[in-house]
Amino acid sequence: MSIEKRKARRDKASADPGATVRGRLPLHLEISEMLAREIKAGVLLDGEKLEPERAMAESLGISVGTLRKALAELHNQGLLERVHGSGNYVRNIETTNTIYGFFRLELLSGGGLPSATVESIKKMSGDQGVDFGAQDEYYRIRRQRFLNETASAVEEIWLDAAYVKDKLTANELSDSLYQYYKESLGFWIARVEDSIGLQKPPAWIPENFQTLAEADCCFVERRSWDQLNRQVEYSRTWFDPSTTRYVARWK
Repeated sequence: MSIEKRKARRDKASADPGATVRGRLPLHLEISEMLAREIKAGVLLDGEKLEPERAMAESLGISVGTLRKALAELHNQGLLERVHGSGNYVRNIETTNTIYGFFRLELLSGGGLPSATVESIKKMSGDQGVDFGAQDEYYRIRRQRFLNETASAVEEIWLDAAYVKDKLTANELSDSLYQYYKESLGFWIARVEDSIGLQKPPAWIPENFQTLAEADCCFVERRSWDQLNRQVEYSRTWFDPSTTRYVARWK
């Protein structure tokens, strides 16, 4: 992962008045999530000793303090064991207790830090497949997804509008919608159901994803429930199999 490239794209978006600016995860959380996804993908192996903190921070282009905060997150999630006088060791346990615990897309080489840009947000009634919630009123969110700056997928999310007190705007959304739901809307995703298949990409596919428009591509249809077993979200994701794979792991 290139920290410099990601920072440059974030700074460019902030300086461009026409760009979509979103709430990004704090840098230490981006690092911890990147490492967590590499652990789950097997890029970092169970029991593997991480390089010394100063060397690791230098290779990532971040401060030692930021790295230590990221490693503390992994330790709290059970994905890292700290041995006094020896170092930090990977522990690959079964968990969804990470920000991207339910995010199943990875680079072909494994892992990859997710990020997103918002194409549009519209409040509207449902369409085919969107039939949950007490009222037929939803926020439809269309986004592009990237993994380590690689264009990977496009997605269309339908969120039950009853959970949004004020108008939903792109500026307030995080790269992780599940994190936004938990921190800003007062619920969290506890369970998901995915259906996998092939489908022609949507007409609104962005220009830099045009390679997906040539034929049917990999498609994920997801329904998501909160901690009270209420369906709160429905989504459709089209991803590029030349760069990205869908992975589910069990132990």
